[in-house]
Amino acid sequence: MTRPTRPGGKPKRTAAPRLKEMLRVDHAGEYAAVAIYDAQSKVFGRSPKTRKIARQLADMRDEEQEHLDAFDALLLENNTRPTALIGLWKVASTGLGIGTALMGEKAAHACTEAVESVIEKHYAEQIEETKDSDPELCATFTKFREDELRHHDTAIEHGAKDAPAYPLLSAVIKAGCRTAIKLSEKI
Repeated sequence: MTRPTRPGGKPKRTAAPRLKEMLRVDHAGEYAAVAIYDAQSKVFGRSPKTRKIARQLADMRDEEQEHLDAFDALLLENNTRPTALIGLWKVASTGLGIGTALMGEKAAHACTEAVESVIEKHYAEQIEETKDSDPELCATFTKFREDELRHHDTAIEHGAKDAPAYPLLSAVIKAGCRTAIKLSEKI
């Protein structure tokens, strides 16, 4: 069902419930990624010794911002609200970014590796789900998944698995991501 167009905007359509869930959770995930990378890059940007990783994280944040901007538009286009938990995700993600940055470069990379491993699998599921029904959205998911995989691989190359208490840190972050996905789909 197509709804009237807002002045200067695309026509709004009423999205199916599953599409609304996908868009809501993806928007929340990209919002959280921007917050994590932003917090980490600010912590590392305070010292000349860590400016290289600060720039790397800022570049990743900029890519995640492009994803977030796309989901902002898709939410509007599909008459879908963001998760009601967005404020909580902002606080949690910023805290995660600051905390892992304060633990050091390897911990920041471990955070990236953990988050991106969950997110790329999530996108892979959505790609499979939309490949026949919505090729355009599937292409968006595919492009974003490729970006997340690149972030994941960069983190591993820079010592993510050498972080202090890596198995525990990674497990906690992955569990948090999976929980956030489930909650953001519905709330």
